[in-house]
Amino acid sequence: MPTWSRLRRWIGSTVLRLALSCAAAVAITVSLALVDVATAQDVRPPKGTDLSVVITPQPSDSDSWRQLRRGQNFDVAIRGPNAGVAIQSEGEAWRSIRNGPLSIYGAWGLAGIIVILAVFFVLRRRIRIEAGPSENKIERFNGLERFAHWLTAVTFIILALTGLNMLYGRYVLKPLLGPDLFSTITLAGKYAHNFLAFGFMLGVILIFGLWVRQNIPNKHDIIWLAKGGGMFMKGVHPPAKKFNAGQKIIFWIVVLGGISISISGIALMFPFQFKAFSGTFEFLNIFGTDLPTDLTVLQEMQLMHLWHAVLGLVFIVVIIGHIYIGTLGMEGAFDAMGSGTVDANWAREHHNLWVAEVSGEPGPSGHDPGSADSS
Repeated sequence: MPTWSRLRRWIGSTVLRLALSCAAAVAITVSLALVDVATAQDVRPPKGTDLSVVITPQPSDSDSWRQLRRGQNFDVAIRGPNAGVAIQSEGEAWRSIRNGPLSIYGAWGLAGIIVILAVFFVLRRRIRIEAGPSENKIERFNGLERFAHWLTAVTFIILALTGLNMLYGRYVLKPLLGPDLFSTITLAGKYAHNFLAFGFMLGVILIFGLWVRQNIPNKHDIIWLAKGGGMFMKGVHPPAKKFNAGQKIIFWIVVLGGISISISGIALMFPFQFKAFSGTFEFLNIFGTDLPTDLTVLQEMQLMHLWHAVLGLVFIVVIIGHIYIGTLGMEGAFDAMGSGTVDANWAREHHNLWVAEVSGEPGPSGHDPGSADSS
């Protein structure tokens, strides 16, 4: 009896071990088959893909790598304008330009204008009202004109500071403030840059509508430019109407540059929606250039960013000079946008034709303020 019991237990355990072994073998076989299927699905390129590029991109295969570096767009399941681009070589060029020539020349431009103005101030000193201050005042700009100016000016200053922080902040502010505070300031600056840009656009539209008629070039501008606007010698006061040639140059830089920098800024705020450079390059090629016209949306964004930064730096350099003349550089100039009224002697020295027009008196050299050229 004991012998039969042991034999029965041995048979049962043997059958159980065989069953478990068979089950394990089946499980392993099924698992390996599933792995093979999944692996085959993962490496199988999507429909329409060039297999010669995907399967054999060996370092020695120069043609395959050249196609990849040119940004060949493969058919992938993820949807997006650049989801199928394995390598976008233009990104390296964009980064090299942004961190190289753009940053370097921009820094030289900012430092250069400050040095030039400092030297000019030392040599010329502050441009005084040569006839001395007068008790009489003349209204130069009304409330709406001053609002448009200050809206554009204040928003531009904030945009300039936040933009410079994006370009140079990591090298200048981050070591001083630390990464945490710097990141907080930069994030706040990013939102300010995006939202206040619309205030700047409104300001540009307003000053264009208010002053475009008075900023059309005329014959007096040639004389003003030939004499350097009287900026370099005492006693030289070339004729000028409400806006002299220098102010007209600033006006058109602000209007035309403001339009361009606004368009590029909107394109950066709403990425992959605009293709401005393809059309621009196609137009320029009419004049014999050989610029690329088949640009990807990512290339468009990179060019848009560089153009936005270049315009911003040029803008800042020009406006620094404008701020200097309107404040420290010339006595009585700030009152035009401060209170809206200017000293009568200042007005006669710098805008004599305009004074003749608003007063109704004959202008210098017999100029008739009511003539067709008095706009």
